[in-house]
Amino acid sequence: MEVKKLSISWQFLIVLVLILQILSALDFDPYRVLGVSRTASQADIKKAYKKLAREWHPDKNKDPGAEDKFIQISKAYEILSNEEKRSHYDHYGDAEENQGHQKQQREYRFRHFHENFYFDEPFFHFPFNSERRDSIDEKYLLHFSHYVNEVVPDSFKKPYLIKITSDWCFSCIHIEPVWKEVVQELEGLGVGIGVVHAGYERRLAHHLGAHSTPAILGIINGKVSFFHNAVVRENLRQFVESLLPGNLVEKVTSKNYVRFLSGWQQENKPHVLLFDQMPVVPLLYKLTAFAYKDYLSFGYVYVGLRGVEEMTRQYNVNVYTPTILIFKEHIHKPADVIQARGMKKQVLDDFITQNKYLLAARLTSQKLFHELCPVKRSHRQRKYCVVLLTAEATKLSKPFEAFLSFALANTQDTVRFVHVYSNRQQEFANTLLPDSDAFQGKSAVSILERRNTAGRVVYKTLEDPWTGSESDKFILLGYLDQLRKDPALLSSEAVLPDLTDELAPIFLLRWLYSASDYISDSWDSIFHSNWREMMPLLSLVFSALFILFGTVIIQAFSDSNEERESSPPDKEEAHEKTGRTEPSFTKEPSSKIPKKGFVEVTELTDVTYTSNLVRLRPGHMNVVLILSNSTKTSLLQKFALEVYTFTGRIVRR
Repeated sequence: MEVKKLSISWQFLIVLVLILQILSALDFDPYRVLGVSRTASQADIKKAYKKLAREWHPDKNKDPGAEDKFIQISKAYEILSNEEKRSHYDHYGDAEENQGHQKQQREYRFRHFHENFYFDEPFFHFPFNSERRDSIDEKYLLHFSHYVNEVVPDSFKKPYLIKITSDWCFSCIHIEPVWKEVVQELEGLGVGIGVVHAGYERRLAHHLGAHSTPAILGIINGKVSFFHNAVVRENLRQFVESLLPGNLVEKVTSKNYVRFLSGWQQENKPHVLLFDQMPVVPLLYKLTAFAYKDYLSFGYVYVGLRGVEEMTRQYNVNVYTPTILIFKEHIHKPADVIQARGMKKQVLDDFITQNKYLLAARLTSQKLFHELCPVKRSHRQRKYCVVLLTAEATKLSKPFEAFLSFALANTQDTVRFVHVYSNRQQEFANTLLPDSDAFQGKSAVSILERRNTAGRVVYKTLEDPWTGSESDKFILLGYLDQLRKDPALLSSEAVLPDLTDELAPIFLLRWLYSASDYISDSWDSIFHSNWREMMPLLSLVFSALFILFGTVIIQAFSDSNEERESSPPDKEEAHEKTGRTEPSFTKEPSSKIPKKGFVEVTELTDVTYTSNLVRLRPGHMNVVLILSNSTKTSLLQKFALEVYTFTGRIVRR
């Protein structure tokens, strides 16, 4: 009987708890939580959310209910910031995803409440340190060596989003559903994901500057930035987007597209244009632009703008489908085109990789030379480079246009076409050119094959200068056909010097960029770091200020004491005190005009001892006379005459 009563009591308690939860869920109103009306715009919702998030953030608000209030604010913003969830809430009174989640929770509690209440389960079967929770993050766990050797170098090609977690972390459980959803989305776009367990990887957590869990941070170009907002999908997506440089993608319109596409000659890069109906640049396109920023320039065309119709007609673009065009040396005709809805990262990467270089790229650095003209690995992997040595010109010259058309017609995969400005790479050009006056001020073509990374090449330079005539093209084509059968055609051998980096910024610009990055990092740290993170910086600043002002104050007091102690009494004051007159001596027969100033003969006392002897400044010298009262007058007069003869100054006492 007692067992039956106990069972009924437990069932009643379970039903009561579930009723309270349902009532609390029904009572949740995101509009009321954020304090906005049902007709509020997204800007008003975002403004209200930021205000409340700053006020109720658990790190700043020490109220016991701050964490629960902050979770409600984040949940309300997650619903209202998403138009689909907001519309569903307005119609049905709850977000669609929340209904399914709460239903699953209720079913789970009904089925497993009795099972989980035994003490042989690890702490009532709470999900702390459970295998189910670890399996979610196990794929992305980072170790210190892996972070240093792989993540940091890779962050120069893609941003990383890293979560710091630990065991027995209540907040880690709250953010886990959002984290899982964001990881699935961003990883598919090309964002690197990492998880650091602070309990097992304390060295890495300390290296990243994470002193509490959970923490979310981003890494790009080796620089760490912390996430400081509520953990909702939109905030994390915006955080990743904010990590990327702002000048990755240029907004292109009908007014500036010619200038944008014409930049290939100066930048030595192909140019990419994406035509889409979205007013903002897609995140996938931004991430692709960051990954290939060293090889291509990226632009974005919003087809909804007025005047874009001219561009779409010129390039035959379907405005209803996202279209990507790649332009190389010819700006009026794209070199390659791709159109697809819901474009995947792998498809986009393959398309960009196939068009990384110009048809006849300019060799501007040794790195680019290695990529375009690789070293021969075997007889089956021969790669030949046809190099045009030409003078720099603002407009395309006839020899270069002919060389470009020849490269466009080439069908051999083993041949690459490049050109070099001989005035910028003089040592490189002089090595390949024959010692002949016939090539002075003219273009030349060489065919070379690299044998090792030290610069050893075998090559053959065409006997006559390259003018771009049909006969020149015919001769070059004959050499390339013959080279396929007889590699010994490259009979000359040389060691090429390394190319100078033409596009590298000068030292002053590099210094300004570094200073700008440092200032922005410091500014961000001041406004977002907690006091524990700021203590080393504040300690350094206050120590420097203390040393600086302390030194100035001590020096000021020291100088004032010296002036007060060493200042001579006026002639009238000395007369009143001593009642005696002190003679002044001049040397009348001397034709030399005395200089301004005088040499003092001061009586050495306990007061003047410190200022005249102890604090004697460098370069100064004092002469001390030891006199008695009987010899004082006569010896002092003779001493004054001697000093005047030596210095040319009047001596006074």
